[in-house]
Amino acid sequence: MKNPKRYTITAALPYTNGPIHIGHLAGVYIPADIYTRYLKLNEKDVVFVCGSDEHGVPITIKAKKEGITPQQVVDRYNTIIKKSFEDFGIQFDNYSRTSAEVHHETASEFFKTLYENDKFIEETTEQLYDAEAKQFLADRFVTGTCPKCGNEEAYGDQCEKCGSSLNATDLIQPKSAITGNTPTLKETKHWFLPLDQYNDWLKQWILNDHKNDWKPNVYGQCKSWIDDGLRPRAVTRDLDWGIPVPVKNADGKVLYVWFDAPIGYISSTKEWAKREQKEWEPYWKDQDTKLVHFIGKDNIVFHCIIFPVMLKAHGDYILPDNVPSNEFLNLEGQKLSTSKNWAVWLHEYLDDFPNQQDVLRYALTANAPETKDNDFTWKDFQTRNNSELVGIFGNFINRVVVLTNKYYQGQVPEKGELTKVDLDTLKTLKESTQGISESIELYRFREAQAKMMNIARLGNKYLADEEPWKLQKTNPERTQSIMYVALQIAAGLSIISEPFLPFTSTKLKNMLSLDTLENKLNWNLISSLDELIPTNHQINSAELLFTKVEDDAIQRQLDKLRQTKQDNQLGNSEIEPQKEEVSFDDFSKLDIRTATILSAEKMPKAKKLLALKVDTGIDQRTIVSGIAEHFKPEDIIGKKVSVVVNLKPIKLRGTLSEGMILMATDAKGKLSFVNIENNFGNGMIIS
Repeated sequence: MKNPKRYTITAALPYTNGPIHIGHLAGVYIPADIYTRYLKLNEKDVVFVCGSDEHGVPITIKAKKEGITPQQVVDRYNTIIKKSFEDFGIQFDNYSRTSAEVHHETASEFFKTLYENDKFIEETTEQLYDAEAKQFLADRFVTGTCPKCGNEEAYGDQCEKCGSSLNATDLIQPKSAITGNTPTLKETKHWFLPLDQYNDWLKQWILNDHKNDWKPNVYGQCKSWIDDGLRPRAVTRDLDWGIPVPVKNADGKVLYVWFDAPIGYISSTKEWAKREQKEWEPYWKDQDTKLVHFIGKDNIVFHCIIFPVMLKAHGDYILPDNVPSNEFLNLEGQKLSTSKNWAVWLHEYLDDFPNQQDVLRYALTANAPETKDNDFTWKDFQTRNNSELVGIFGNFINRVVVLTNKYYQGQVPEKGELTKVDLDTLKTLKESTQGISESIELYRFREAQAKMMNIARLGNKYLADEEPWKLQKTNPERTQSIMYVALQIAAGLSIISEPFLPFTSTKLKNMLSLDTLENKLNWNLISSLDELIPTNHQINSAELLFTKVEDDAIQRQLDKLRQTKQDNQLGNSEIEPQKEEVSFDDFSKLDIRTATILSAEKMPKAKKLLALKVDTGIDQRTIVSGIAEHFKPEDIIGKKVSVVVNLKPIKLRGTLSEGMILMATDAKGKLSFVNIENNFGNGMIIS
């Protein structure tokens, strides 16, 4: 859309079942904040909204695990998340929550409008049901094998490995996340959004209209879903946590979180408009408004297909102009995992690195997963800070401000006749905003930030080449011109850096005392003004924009991750629940004895099986054991083991197996032997 009157910018609503981590920041919130700050520097009419998503199934699962109410979970994490965003400088115009009254009203009204206009289909279908929990298993309440890629840890709404959108009944070998039981099918009535009826419209709107302006990963996912054939999607759930379905005969049913959550953008805008005494509707219903959704890779289907169909069905809302989505960010070579605590949590970072928000912003943007998954490492974080922020940006500004105070008592000197180098340098500065603008408007924030840093490099090179510290005594007039040019670059950087380094920008503006200028600088003035900071303007004394990150600070972070890895390996993250009780008589029937492995061979055409010859003290027998992926045959010969000797023999791959070796399994499925001291003979009874 060319020259829109206003912009509505949304950032994905974070689930309030845990804090914010660097993956969320790199994928959604930093890109959205850069874009919004850039628009505001260009004096555009912008509203930037977000809020806590408080109705997701992960919240109810967490509440069950902790023995508290879902409301207590969302209240706790909403506070942490909101404060983290504020402290980090994510500049939302409004941050709401889906438990707010305005949201319940907005979502209910939206549903009723579609319901009354026959935009839903009503169906009674068989859904997965956990008889022990007495609950239908929606979305994250069920896990199983993805039918499309074979991922054994897919959820009932989505496979996070291949990105496929799923229904719980699609899963192979489904399992209840509540009890671990295999669910049954039970009839229930729900309302469905008939996505298939919008297939032709989506083909035109996405595959034709947005073929060239949406990012390839977004377009590719959308094309895959559309080509695969869209199906009706249930917009209600059998749950006791969420927004009640606002029609008759819907007791015990709530709105599906992915129907309710994106409406949170609208309700958050309403909240903002009421506070600011503005009208909210132009930001959602005026065709001259540009709507942009910033989301993570796993939210593409909901923002590009389901929510647009909802808006289209409603009839009077604008559609998203773009949905820039990043790929995933890994941490030190491993996938970020909330459940395994493998993350850099924002609130902890702010405690460990006070007043260094921009360092993390810079590092995450420089390594943003815009076109492929990328990896965050603490060493790279340290290098980018010390070599680039301190060594290039900070070094240039410090030189300029210190020399201006030393030579001219902090006043911008008069320029003399400017040389070709001076003029070329100022021309590069003036032209820089256009190149950065082009990158930002194409959602290439990594590229845009690199262009910003090139201006600091330009300033450093200019000072290093012209050497004003050498000319001050021999050619003071030339020194004045050099320092005048350097101060123009510093003033330009104070504006250009704001979208990327907002705290640094504020410090730099204060150092240069820009708030006292008659003409307030903005983005466009950099390219149009011949002079950004005038002769005789008084600046303040120098202060460090950045400080070095020392090795011990990085080592503390690496030690923290190492401890997390050890905890996970020990299985602290998840302990299997106790199995069903057995009587003493049942247990006493087992004959468990000490034994020694005499030989071990791999079974032909069997990846997991070893054929073991074992001396049980009673006899020598063969036991087939599924341990081949964990142990080499030659490493376990002579090993003392525990064996169930009275297990009924069974043929495995044509070999009779006469017993079972006792093994321990950790949370990751790694096996280890139940150790027996070597001084025990074979055949000793274990009881």
